[in-house]
Amino acid sequence: MKEKIAAILKTLPERPGVYLMRDSEGKIIYVGKAIKLKRRVSSYFRHHLSPRLNKLVELIEDISIIRTESEAEALIVEAKLIRRYSPFFNIALKMSDRYPYIKITDEDFPRVEITRHKAKDNALYLGPFVDAGNIRNLMRLAERYFPLRVCKSRITPNKNKRPCVEYNLGHSMGACAALCTRDEYRERVADIVLLFEGKSAELVARLKKRMNESAKNLEFEKAAYYRDTVRAIWRLSRQKISSALQEDLDNATWKVLNRVQELLGLEVLAWRIDAFDISHTHGHDTYGCCIVFEQGRPSPNLYRRFKIRSLNDGEINDFQSIYETVKRRYSHVIDNTEPAPQLALIDGGPIQLEYAQKALQELGFELPLIALAEREELIFLPGKPNEPLRLERDDPALQLFQRLRDEVHRYAITTHRNAREKRMRHSKLFDISGIGKKKATELLVKFGSAEKVAALSPEELQKVPGIGQKLAEKILSALQEEESTK
Repeated sequence: MKEKIAAILKTLPERPGVYLMRDSEGKIIYVGKAIKLKRRVSSYFRHHLSPRLNKLVELIEDISIIRTESEAEALIVEAKLIRRYSPFFNIALKMSDRYPYIKITDEDFPRVEITRHKAKDNALYLGPFVDAGNIRNLMRLAERYFPLRVCKSRITPNKNKRPCVEYNLGHSMGACAALCTRDEYRERVADIVLLFEGKSAELVARLKKRMNESAKNLEFEKAAYYRDTVRAIWRLSRQKISSALQEDLDNATWKVLNRVQELLGLEVLAWRIDAFDISHTHGHDTYGCCIVFEQGRPSPNLYRRFKIRSLNDGEINDFQSIYETVKRRYSHVIDNTEPAPQLALIDGGPIQLEYAQKALQELGFELPLIALAEREELIFLPGKPNEPLRLERDDPALQLFQRLRDEVHRYAITTHRNAREKRMRHSKLFDISGIGKKKATELLVKFGSAEKVAALSPEELQKVPGIGQKLAEKILSALQEEESTK
């Protein structure tokens, strides 16, 4: 066995992923997948089963890997790379012949279908799905809680038309009989797209909003329906195939990721990279944020924000904030509710990096870390505070790190600003015991603001129905006390 190959085999993890074998010219000659990378790749060099395999092993000069969260993700990554590079030793693999897609038809009132053929027909294709059990579970959930029409006939809504038996069975919205509007139908289609894309959190947020609106309007049966739907979605395990994996990996991105791996001496290709930043105003509304790039591009559905709990309001400690954010972020990775990255970037210098590393050590979670200091664009590595990397401005690795830093900075500022504005919009009226949300809202509608209410005399305030002398005095006392503390 070649010395370089032997050294590479020792570093491979017993984790799922994809391996790429290259020849002396750096050309990819074979791509494979494995549940346990070390065991699978090492097997090539222990026994040879055929002249073809013997020849492959003879030509291998380098091996790189892409570690994935699961075998299912490895299947998709493998297929994408085979289609992109057509390695000589790979048997032809066409994903469209092997894995099914969910198809949303291109019609005024779309239908949901399962297909293995991705045609150029303006339909929306979701997938591919490598787990047959998962797609069956999703389809059953969609049919029960998000039913669309099942007939293939052209829909022309007619109020005088009697709905079909599928409507009576709860398998259709009755669009043909004008029992739903086109907008209502399209809203349900959008729900289904979120469901099959694995965006459970976003879908649940939409459903909870409708549930609250239904309860507010005393539509308790509809509210119960939304509640049951939310419960069903959370019961169903979320498919961990990210949307970024649905697109082919271009050559430029491949070169950048290889450059990052070479620069940092990573054992695996940094397929997924996290970036962290903190934002606050003089210690108020402090948030720690994490954004994710996959294949060198943002994956917004994996972005996360954390309201810092370990600091008092007005207390400034960015180091502690980084520590808390990193620890909370990767506790979710450890309990298998979030996908793991292959690299994390901290916006800051060596001290921020030290606190992030401390959080990982306490979790017992291993992950390559770097910090990017903004002024001189220095890259700090753990344990080397006085030996930062200084790259040329046109270095593709630095440019990728800058895009990560700028995006997490943008997300952190937006998160903080939204929280601050929400707090500022919150009226003191809602915090006064005995007044209630309904009465507080009436006062705001009638007078325009809490400040204008505070300017009233007790006699003027008592003219509002339901407000007596004691409550009027209580309201004015609370509002005037707030004004005096500003």
